[in-house]
Amino acid sequence: MPEEKLSKIVSLCRRRGFIFGGSEIYGGLSSIWDYGPLGAIVKKRIKDIWWNEYVEKREDIVGLDSAIIMHQDVFVASGHLEGFVDFLLDCPQCKKRERLDKLEKIDKVTYRCSNCGFCIDTSKYRPRKFNLMLKTNISATEDQPQIAYLRPETAQGIFTNFINVINTTHKKLPFGIAQIGKAFRNEVTGGNFIFRMKEFEQMEIEYFTKPEEAEKFYHWWVEGRYNFYIDKVGIKKENLRLRQHSKDELAHYVRACTDVEYNFPFGWSELEGIADRGDYDLTRHSQVSKKDFYYYDDQTGKKFIPYVIEPSAGVDRTFFAVICDAYTEEIVKGRVRVVLKIHPRLAPYKVAIFPLLKNKPQLVELAKKIFYDIKDKMAAVYDDTAAIGKLYRRQDEIGTPFCVTVDVESLSDRKVTVRDRDSMVQQRVEIDRVYEYLRERLELT
Repeated sequence: MPEEKLSKIVSLCRRRGFIFGGSEIYGGLSSIWDYGPLGAIVKKRIKDIWWNEYVEKREDIVGLDSAIIMHQDVFVASGHLEGFVDFLLDCPQCKKRERLDKLEKIDKVTYRCSNCGFCIDTSKYRPRKFNLMLKTNISATEDQPQIAYLRPETAQGIFTNFINVINTTHKKLPFGIAQIGKAFRNEVTGGNFIFRMKEFEQMEIEYFTKPEEAEKFYHWWVEGRYNFYIDKVGIKKENLRLRQHSKDELAHYVRACTDVEYNFPFGWSELEGIADRGDYDLTRHSQVSKKDFYYYDDQTGKKFIPYVIEPSAGVDRTFFAVICDAYTEEIVKGRVRVVLKIHPRLAPYKVAIFPLLKNKPQLVELAKKIFYDIKDKMAAVYDDTAAIGKLYRRQDEIGTPFCVTVDVESLSDRKVTVRDRDSMVQQRVEIDRVYEYLRERLELT
C-alpha cells in the first residue's frame, strides 16, 4: 500500500538520521523538518551535482547567492503581495481546512471534503484567501516597523541582480544565472512528509534569451532537466514523466510550462517546473524600480528586454524522490532485508569498515588502519558497535555500497572480505588493493 510505503520511508529517515522533526523536543512545528547527519550529506551531494553540472562545467551560466530577506517592493513588482495566495475552505462538518484546488469538485459551487465526505456549498461557505508570504520586521524598534519579506522563491534575487551581473560579467545572450538557496512559504496545508514545507530549498536557473529563441531553449531545458534526474541523480526512468500544463493552468505571465513529475508513494507530483516566463519579470522590475533593464545587442544595435526560461527544482523534493526511488525490501533467508539502493555518488558513505570481533585488538587496529588509509580518498565510516549481521543491516539501510570486514584470517593472509550492497556477494581482496578495488567498481556503477 502507498501509505504503508510512505510510513516505512519516514520511519527509516528518522531511525537512521536522515530527517528529524523540527523543534521536536518542544512538540514540533507543522511542515518544518531538520536534516540529520546522513540527510545533510545526501542533500549536499544533490546540490553539488547540480552546481557542478550547470555552473562549474558551463561557460554560459554564472552563480549567485542573493539575500533571503528582500524589500517589499520586490514583491509588489513580482505580483506576490497581491496574487500569491491559496484559496482555503473550512469544512463546516469536520472543521478540516483544505486548499480549494485539492478538493473534489462536484459542480460549479460544490466541493467534497476529503476527510469526512461532506459536500460543501461555496455559495454559503465561501473560500478565504491566505497570502503565503512570510513577513518580518527589520527595524530596530517595534513601534516603527520596517516591513520586509522572506523570499518565497530564489528567482526574484536573480531578476533584481540582472543588471549587476551583466555589468560585472559582460555575458552575452543566451546566458543564465543559477542559485541554490532557502525559500519560505506559509503553507497552511502540509503533509506527505517533506514534500511541502514552510522552509525549503530551491535550485533555480533563470536562462535569458533573445525573444525569437525562447521557444527553442524552453524545449531544450525540458529535455535536459528530465534526463538530469536519470543520468546524474540515478532515479529510475519509469518513475519519472513530463506533464505539460494546459492553457487554463498557466499564470497570465507564463507562455508555457512543463513539470517533471515523480511517482511518489502518494501519486504523481511535481519534482520540477520548467517555465517560459517571457519578459514579464524584467519588465515588471524595470517599471516598479524605474531602472533600465534593457539588454543591448552590439551585433544588431537593438535594445530589448530578454525573455527568460526558468528550470526551478526543489532540493528537498529531489531528496525525497531519491529516498523513495532507492527504498527496497527483499526477502533473504525468510527475513525482510531493507536496503536503500541509492546511487553511489549520492550515498552518505561509499564504504563501511568493521572488525569482525571488537574484543580483538589486532583486528581493531588493522580495521582502523584501513579506514584511515581510505577516508581521505572517499567517504568512509568505521563501526564496531554491534555484531556483524547488525552492522551489515545498518549499512544496507543507509545505502552504503560496500562493506569491508577484517577477520582473524586477515592477520595471516592479508586479505579482507568486501561485501556488495545490492548483490550481497562477498569477495576476498588483498588489503593493499582495497581502495583500488572500490574505486574501480564505484566508477563503473
